[in-house]
Amino acid sequence: MTQWGSDDPKRIMWVDDEIELLRPHIMFLTERHYEVTPVSNGDDAIALCDQEHFDLVLLDEMMPGLDGLSTLERIKEIDANVPVIMITKNEEEHLMNEAIGRRIDDYLTKPYEPRELLLRINNILWRLPAEPNEAPTEARLGDVVFDIAREQLRRGPEHIPLTSTECRLLKLLAERPGAVFARDALLRIVAPGGGTRTVDVQVNRLRQKIEPDPKIPRYLQTVRGQGYILRTD
Repeated sequence: MTQWGSDDPKRIMWVDDEIELLRPHIMFLTERHYEVTPVSNGDDAIALCDQEHFDLVLLDEMMPGLDGLSTLERIKEIDANVPVIMITKNEEEHLMNEAIGRRIDDYLTKPYEPRELLLRINNILWRLPAEPNEAPTEARLGDVVFDIAREQLRRGPEHIPLTSTECRLLKLLAERPGAVFARDALLRIVAPGGGTRTVDVQVNRLRQKIEPDPKIPRYLQTVRGQGYILRTD
């Protein structure tokens, strides 16, 4: 993956059955040093993803033929680490939970302004490490270990229960240790529809479970003016 700020533009695959109507948005991103590859259906997107590397995928949720969720699942089978922003016409909770479970990084609800899309893209690409790594299987936090695949938190043999929201938050952070996540991005992914303090409350609850001293967090840290970061051992 090219480093942010290098001369090589970041490569985005945009999958939408109405892609021709999005030419102004594509031009907007192109003018800001992104290389956008338009694709009109899920099957072509999967084939292209199998042949080429993309830094990010924009994926329409409602498409004829192979829908967005099915396309997402196939893309993740090919490249588990590629970030995906789902674009949807609704925010139904069951749909978003399913998409989040299949590892989208963010979502946008139509209609949206090009600058809002740019903000979401920048937020994701800025937080990625310069080089892709193997996806971690666990996060070691002192004597506490979070098994990412099993979504289990343990201190030695002791199982530490997590709520569904706490689990989504910890999993998202643990999959990219050392990456800074903006508070609003965490809110959209972890607790869509929640208030501005929702993420702070969930972070404080997690700290009670993973930190030796929650008042002086060692692992789940606040990055002033930016958001939160998970530092692992």
